[in-house]
Amino acid sequence: MLFSFEVISLTTLLILAGTSFLTSLITASLGAGGGVMMLGVMGQLLPVQVIIPVHGLVQLGSNAGRAIMSIRYIDFKMIVEWLPGIILAGAMGLFFLVSLPPKVMYLSIASFILFLCWGPKLPSYAMSKKGLFLVSCLTSFLGLFVGASGPLVGAFLKQAYKSRLALVATFALIMSLQHLIKLVVFGSTGFDLVPWLVPVLVMVIAGIAGTKVGLNLSMKVLDKNYQTLFNWVLTVLAFRLIWLSLQEYL
Repeated sequence: MLFSFEVISLTTLLILAGTSFLTSLITASLGAGGGVMMLGVMGQLLPVQVIIPVHGLVQLGSNAGRAIMSIRYIDFKMIVEWLPGIILAGAMGLFFLVSLPPKVMYLSIASFILFLCWGPKLPSYAMSKKGLFLVSCLTSFLGLFVGASGPLVGAFLKQAYKSRLALVATFALIMSLQHLIKLVVFGSTGFDLVPWLVPVLVMVIAGIAGTKVGLNLSMKVLDKNYQTLFNWVLTVLAFRLIWLSLQEYL
């Protein structure tokens, strides 16, 4: 049987579908943030061993839908620069898929996000082929362990684009590729996604609807206000990661 409510209850499915709609709307209108929020909700409702692969499958569908809807704004030159790092990170993940200390990962990501948002502009090297390769590899590898590397990718890409539409579109395709590699890695370890296909499909459809609404809302945000708003969204997410890293001490 492809799907039964032994995997997930109807109430849980409806909550996750509603969350998928809202988080996709947020990402499409503000550029990032939805993936981390979705991961947080899943962490409260799903078994811990399925959170990252199921989240990856849902985010693959949502981001792919967003990329298709905004395909004319995608910077494919940037995609070509990121692709080798994504592939290498996936290959590394096959050998190093282990549990790393979450507090260390959270603090590292949060610190980097805050630096990219409020620190000095990145040197020209960061946007070179070598720089992009390193960032691509790092963020893709981190995504295998923490689930949502979107804020880190978004914080980096915002340095390259002043247009929110180019940022949202390029970000969507990069995240689609990262989540695709993640699923390949988890599939290779024997994780069975088949029982989750129907719930994921429901969440993806809800996410696509949220994306459509979010893209329409993004048209109403002026580019000059967009960068500041985007910085604050990422900052809130960074502080959430810091809070998660400190919880065991409180």
